[in-house]
Amino acid sequence: MATEALNEDSVNAVAWDLEHLVQGDGPEGAERQLAEAKDRADAFAVTYAGKVAELDGAGLSEAMAELGVISELAGRAGNYAHLRFAADTADPANGALVAKVSELGTQIETTLVFFELEWAALDEAKVTELLQADGLETVRHHLQTIRRYRPHLLTEPEERIMAEKSVTGSSAWSRLFDEVTSAITVDLGDDEPVALDVALAQLTSPEAEKRKYVAGQVTEALEPGLRVRGYIFNTLLQDKATDDRLRNYPSWISSRNLSNEASDESVQALIEAVKSNYELPRRWYRLKAKLLGVDRLADYDRMASVAGEEPEYSWEQAKTIVLETFGGFSDVMGATAQRFFDENWIDAPVRPAKRGGAFCAYTVPAVHPYLMLNFTSKRRDVLTLAHEMGHGLHAALAVDRGIFEFHTPLTVCETASVFGETLVSARLLDEAQTAESKLGLLAEEIEGSIATVFRQVAMNQFEDLAHTARRDQGELSVETLGDLWQRSQQDLLGDAVDVTDGYRSWWSYVPHFIGSPGYVYAYAYGQLLALSVYGRYLEEGEPFVPAYVEMLSAGGSLPPEELAQIAGLDLTDPGFWQRGIDLVAGQLDQAEKAAEEVIAAR
Repeated sequence: MATEALNEDSVNAVAWDLEHLVQGDGPEGAERQLAEAKDRADAFAVTYAGKVAELDGAGLSEAMAELGVISELAGRAGNYAHLRFAADTADPANGALVAKVSELGTQIETTLVFFELEWAALDEAKVTELLQADGLETVRHHLQTIRRYRPHLLTEPEERIMAEKSVTGSSAWSRLFDEVTSAITVDLGDDEPVALDVALAQLTSPEAEKRKYVAGQVTEALEPGLRVRGYIFNTLLQDKATDDRLRNYPSWISSRNLSNEASDESVQALIEAVKSNYELPRRWYRLKAKLLGVDRLADYDRMASVAGEEPEYSWEQAKTIVLETFGGFSDVMGATAQRFFDENWIDAPVRPAKRGGAFCAYTVPAVHPYLMLNFTSKRRDVLTLAHEMGHGLHAALAVDRGIFEFHTPLTVCETASVFGETLVSARLLDEAQTAESKLGLLAEEIEGSIATVFRQVAMNQFEDLAHTARRDQGELSVETLGDLWQRSQQDLLGDAVDVTDGYRSWWSYVPHFIGSPGYVYAYAYGQLLALSVYGRYLEEGEPFVPAYVEMLSAGGSLPPEELAQIAGLDLTDPGFWQRGIDLVAGQLDQAEKAAEEVIAAR
């Protein structure tokens, strides 16, 4: 880890100010907001329970406005608690607050569950008439989306039980997983063990023996709690199987596809398109083996730098690059991005007990998004900042859509993040002075695409194997889970990479498998969509910018296909996914040419 760089520009002081969420009142403010939300929910139920079918257009608009207020209050409190917990999972007070807001939030949810059930039960003709009313401009798509769940809704008493039990069910197991994985530290022979994210960042080292050593130490660090994490995963696999059976979903992925507003068939088409192009990452890994001077890569070699010493970036350098790049694309995006830094919307440093990885929390439209990073001064961290800032800008630009429509489906939510990352990557590539530096940057782009498209689909295939096996065979041993993980990874890597025995346990720190089953294919969907959006930008130049900003500002007010149409893209075209993959192939062509120059110069 680049300790000197971290200390030099005070990245350790880059911490978010969560008090914006609770108006400066701390945990007491979160509890006060939830109490108010609960009181309003109780009053809402008295007014509307059993009467949704009697509403006219004006009445529906009034009801949705009040639901929006309740959702904002609960959303502020819930985000405050969960973001505090993400920053320090070891503090018992943070865990206790998460538990409290989860319990109170569930009470509010169960109080209001009648509304969606009664709305979903309405006659289609009545719904069509109601949705023409004034005052529904920022909730119309949301109301239409609710009705898509009609075949999968239970009775009101059953829905109440499901909501109540989730607090001590899936939510509790997900929280436990976060706690046990955040506590994992890796002994790299230094004075103190380091966080898992810090250790994984060392796999970019150009030194083969170091990569092998770090991978072995990561595997060793994962071993002590492996059975606990395996049990958590097993429990949640079965929990989802039960939910899917009760709600009559035909497959383990169907509920995720429904929330993504994507058909099972279209998602399968995406997955098959990616799998049929697995030779692309294999082609890169064979080239990389040649560059590294080995016959064949091991799994822990995949992220190794191929351009000698990897440059490090201070926090101030990363900040400047992202702000100048976003501002050069759009004044609106540049000015909005500046606020994240000026108004303490970012938490950047690695700290003990801080959740690993990076994310953007949209929170609620009345406040603003927050970014969480684990900045280690690597070039990848600059691109991660750009990626999460893209998410943040998407959220910030969509605030006018209101609480119900500023979130997009997962299939679209990666578009802005990948686009932002691609902009910054292109800038760094333009500034590269040598074939070796260009190769290093192209490697970043290609490996980013591999990680986001191909690896995520391979992870989706692991999930598919795990969910299917759990339903067919019962509880799965960690050995079986390791077999399934190795199988899905070997399918991706083929004969280009040696999947080592130590890698068999590395599924066990991935949070998406636990908290968001089926989530990961959305990365591939979003990446390929974003690459197509970027391709359109390259074709049209500056005239494209307003359409892109319009697409982000629309939030989740339209289905994915209509959002893409704003940018001139047709997601129904059978060749759409392949065109995105072809852009990755073009990057690989450039890398091969740069590699020839590098090898010739050695």
